[in-house]
Amino acid sequence: MSHVSDSKPELIARVRRIAGQVAAVERELAADASCTKVLHLVAAVRGAVNGLVDEIIAGHLEAHVAAAGLTDEARAQGADELLAVIRRYSK
Repeated sequence: MSHVSDSKPELIARVRRIAGQVAAVERELAADASCTKVLHLVAAVRGAVNGLVDEIIAGHLEAHVAAAGLTDEARAQGADELLAVIRRYSK
């Protein structure tokens, strides 16, 4: 998965920001913050995770489905893998 390795520092930075957002949700829950504040924080976490998923999906498509020189078998495998992930994520 070279496409993930190539952007590893950026992806790790995104994951760390998401971890910080999740920690903020925990802090606010522990501090009995209003449900509105907690919901806004959770919505931000969800948006950040969706952005991360979008980036990884785009890289997968470029490297394992749309890249020039892939065999039909490799392209089909990349598409099947992506479909399985999308189905799991959308549940």
